[in-house]
Amino acid sequence: MPSGPGGTPPGPPAVRPGSPESPRPDPAVAVLPSELAEAARRLFDGRLDLAAAYAELLATDGVVRGLIGPREAPRIWDRHLLNCAAVGELIPSGATVLDVGSGAGLPGLVLAIARPDLRVTLIEPLARRTVFLDEVVDELALHDSVRVFHGRAEDAATWPEPVRGDVVTARAVAPLDRLAAWCLPLATPGGRLLALKGSSAADEIVEHGAAVHRLGGGEPVLHRCGEGIVEPPTTVVEVVRERIVAVPAKGSAKKSRGGRIRRR
Repeated sequence: MPSGPGGTPPGPPAVRPGSPESPRPDPAVAVLPSELAEAARRLFDGRLDLAAAYAELLATDGVVRGLIGPREAPRIWDRHLLNCAAVGELIPSGATVLDVGSGAGLPGLVLAIARPDLRVTLIEPLARRTVFLDEVVDELALHDSVRVFHGRAEDAATWPEPVRGDVVTARAVAPLDRLAAWCLPLATPGGRLLALKGSSAADEIVEHGAAVHRLGGGEPVLHRCGEGIVEPPTTVVEVVRERIVAVPAKGSAKKSRGGRIRRR
């Protein structure tokens, strides 16, 4: 997986906030630009204040702790929050959503903020990221709709109580064939993988369509989300889980420490 959330460039190694090597980032860089205000209102509706609080956490603690690159902070709204929130148009009301390789919470936390009807599980293998995710859930009081799973997608699929969702999201985590192998076992039968992609999406569909089929997925479909609201629209590859394919046996303890859901 890439080191940065959703494929963003990672920041420098985390250092103690306030140290000479890393002055505290200015939260003003996360202020919603006026030209994006209408799009943000449409996508976040009455929860724009929560989105703004999350943007500030990304631009400050997220940068200090190396989850967001410093150069990404001024682009948090257009490149990250609005880009992720636009995917909500593909998710039905009341769905359970699993966000694989959640990193700093993109797109899972954004969807939970924009869509309070969703139940979201953030799946992330790195402890320092899950600590940040837990802190954000606490800060924004999202306990009723968000939980954090510390482990890999493979751990979640083979847990004694396997984690399942109507929708599985992933943002710039891996090529489509690997994503299908990790994410389709987490989707309920008839559920969907929504992979947020970049300019290579169409090529990936051609290259990996056969592998997706072998893994139980239907034909990948390309969507442009948020047209007329965000520019550029968010590119999403949708794959329906049409068939159940056996999940490979879990590796030894040396290969996987397993996963756990953090409960309060």
